[in-house]
Amino acid sequence: MHPPKRRKPPRFQIYKDIGNKPYAITAGLSFVFLLAVWSLLSYTEAVNPVFLPQPQRVLMELIRQLGSAEYWNHIGISVFRVSAGFALACLIGIPIGILAGTFKFGEALVEPPMEFIRYMPAVAFIPLIMVWAGIGEWAKILLIFIGCFFQLVLMVADNTRRVSQDLLHASFTLGAGRWKAIETVIIPAIQPQLMNTMRLILGWAWTYLVVAELVAVSSGLGFAIMKAQRFLNTEQIFVGIIVIGLLGLISDRIFAFLNRRLFPWA
Repeated sequence: MHPPKRRKPPRFQIYKDIGNKPYAITAGLSFVFLLAVWSLLSYTEAVNPVFLPQPQRVLMELIRQLGSAEYWNHIGISVFRVSAGFALACLIGIPIGILAGTFKFGEALVEPPMEFIRYMPAVAFIPLIMVWAGIGEWAKILLIFIGCFFQLVLMVADNTRRVSQDLLHASFTLGAGRWKAIETVIIPAIQPQLMNTMRLILGWAWTYLVVAELVAVSSGLGFAIMKAQRFLNTEQIFVGIIVIGLLGLISDRIFAFLNRRLFPWA
């Protein structure tokens, strides 16, 4: 008689849910591990403190900066630039993506140039952006827009193509026309995945922030980081990076919360 097989722990089963509490503990431990590695390298001075400051020095600098109205101004203008560039990309890119994913003509018209342009680094557009939009706020917003737009169009087109053909055939059977099917079947069907796509694109928008704030700026988190780099103030560099990461994480969690609330069936 064979002994009973040992069951694998749920955390090592493919796609198996491990529950909210173990998930939260594991996520917390991953941050603790990163902090432990950072502390080990900095406190033992395995890395020169000029290049890797100690965690408590970065924490003290973070508290000092957040107590400054000037730093909150940097945060506010950076949030505005990211939000504006992201919103503009969604406003223009989502309808174009739906067009490309719905009609073969739209796919042929839209996707080849999008596939071509998306491999061009956004930073390479800076000289053109300065010619087109000058060095004002529009230049920063436009760079973030360029970094998000082309990827967004292709991802929305892919989401649209994944809509079940059975749903479309059922709508046609019930008398829906082309545009009615798009309105009542395709757009509602892609909404949960579209929210996830927008969540990913917003993450990319935050990664383009520092690049966008290289263009003749005197405010913003990217400006604060570059200013600190000129004076080799590593604590302020770490603070800027951490604040951008926290803002990105907050925006990501907002999208995840909205997705769960608006589309619980997904």
